[in-house]
Parts: sequence; structure tokens; C-alpha cells
Amino acid sequence: MIRKARAVWRGTGKEGTGALTTDSGVLNGTAYSFRTRFENGEGTNPEELIAAAHAGCFTMALAFQLQNAGVTPTELTTEAAVTLEKEGEGFKVSRSALTLTADVPGIERAQFDELANKAKAGCPISKLLNAEITLDATLK
Repeated sequence: MIRKARAVWRGTGKEGTGALTTDSGVLNGTAYSFRTRFENGEGTNPEELIAAAHAGCFTMALAFQLQNAGVTPTELTTEAAVTLEKEGEGFKVSRSALTLTADVPGIERAQFDELANKAKAGCPISKLLNAEITLDATLK
């Protein structure tokens, strides 16, 4: 499986603007710029997209872990907070903090924690990131 996205940039790093497009069409000329990355401009940025990808990947991986254990969640809600920090002359994604709220009837806390940690370590986006990955999980 191969997924594609395209970025087009015009102008300088600080004053220029870019647009992101995915083959699925979910992003179609979506704006990104210095302001959307380092300030609060309208549009997206690479770190926000990484956070969305990590939250989605981890949550789906946990759903499969629970399914394989014979348990069906009522709802899994995950937020990923990606940290971008200065490193030398550039920047680095140093952390992705996952915060999970899960409604999973009929599961013991120890089993839930084990499956959630397997999902955190095993999801493809976790494997891709060269960053600290944390998980704070709440079981309703």
C-alpha cells in the first residue's frame, strides 16, 4: 500500500505560502505557512497532521487489540499532542503525548493497560516517529 500527498510552496520560508493535497481529496490545496506552523494562522501544519495521524493510528490499533481479545469498545477517544522544539539550527518533533479516554465494558484494568501499550508500541505511526511517545489512559 502506498499513500501520497503533495506539497507546493511559493516564496521564502517566513513570508511564503504552501498548499497540501492528498490523493484521497481530504486535503485539497489546504493552506500551510510559517504562521500556521509557528503562530496561529488559518490552515494546517505538518505537526498537526502528524498528531492527527498518530491519534487515528493508535486508536485503530487499540480497537484491533481489543477485538483480538474478544472485547468491543463502546468508544475510544484519543488526543495526540505533538511537540516541536528547537534543535541546533533547525527543529525536531521531540514528543507525541497520547491521551486516551476509553469506554470498554467488561475489561479489567490490567488487560486494558497491556492492550493499550501494545497498540502504542505497534501502530505504524508510533514506529515511524523518532520521538518520545507517552500514553495517559483513562478507562471509564
